[in-house]
Amino acid sequence: MEIAQRTVTANGIGQRVRVAGPPDGTPVLLVHGNASSSAFWEPLLRRLPATLRVIAPDLRGYGDTDRAPVDATRGLADFADDVAGLLDAPGLFPADARPVVVGHSLGGGVAMRLLVDHPQRVAALLLEAPVSPYGFGGTRDLDGTPTSPDFAGTGAGTANPDFVARLAAGDRGADAPTSPRNVLRTTYVADPATLAEDEELLLDSVLSTATGDDNYPGTATGSAHWPGTAPGERGVLNALAPAHFRIADELIAVAVKPPVTWVRGDADVIVSDTSLFDLAYLGSLGVVPGWPGEADCPPQPMVGQTRAVLERYAAAGGTYREVVLPGCGHSPHLERPAEFVAELLALTGAPATT
Repeated sequence: MEIAQRTVTANGIGQRVRVAGPPDGTPVLLVHGNASSSAFWEPLLRRLPATLRVIAPDLRGYGDTDRAPVDATRGLADFADDVAGLLDAPGLFPADARPVVVGHSLGGGVAMRLLVDHPQRVAALLLEAPVSPYGFGGTRDLDGTPTSPDFAGTGAGTANPDFVARLAAGDRGADAPTSPRNVLRTTYVADPATLAEDEELLLDSVLSTATGDDNYPGTATGSAHWPGTAPGERGVLNALAPAHFRIADELIAVAVKPPVTWVRGDADVIVSDTSLFDLAYLGSLGVVPGWPGEADCPPQPMVGQTRAVLERYAAAGGTYREVVLPGCGHSPHLERPAEFVAELLALTGAPATT
């Protein structure tokens, strides 16, 4: 597909969007994840048929969209409101379009929020390695029960400060495990060889992340509970924290229930029941000292939570399909593009031709 870029004012901010396909094509909306941008979708766009109308925005604070602040107390609603504003922006989608909404990681949570807030505007969801409907970290079971009253161990205080500093500095090196390039290679995918053709483009995307209290990672507060940090009220990681993002019940109760396809890799180290970004799991490995033990602070069962919520969604009248890709990490659209495209086209009803 030929890809164009334009800036659109929607929800009060300037949003940079990638646009591909004919204006009257089958609508698809791609929502990227944390520490990335719409550029992360370019390898996928090359594989999609020209019959689709694809819009891929840079979320606020990423890529070339305005570095607007993120009010974490709204969960991911700031992002969802921005994306919703694009649905009726002139020249993007056909009038009254109901796109298939594809959300990667954080973008999966944004897609869930969009469905809850605008159920009549979503034709289907494709959730790619999505954040749990109970947020990221700080919950102990399939019902999302908090491990502490203030959700200690979640939010901006969990970010690696060296990674944040290197991100802010635009570090393109590979001399430290916490460099953005090495984080891209070791956590975004299971096999870094899958990045070879597009690594510089994808690294540009990671480095486009706005850093600071209002964006990534956000503000933190102290806690009397292990590990001594709790989520603040500003910034991206706090918007993902279960203190602010807990959408399970709303998702299950939504009046219009489009089909959901959930695609994940079984080697994902970010969204996993053994996530290397969950301080409780790292504590169980001895990486973060002072872990109080399994009874007090178990790792979050992220995958199990998503499955339990989607099963409830189906029992309430919806449908879902779980697709597990063996040996695949956090970015199936990069690592297993053929299978990913097939799942997307099945939701759009478009023929599998490019």
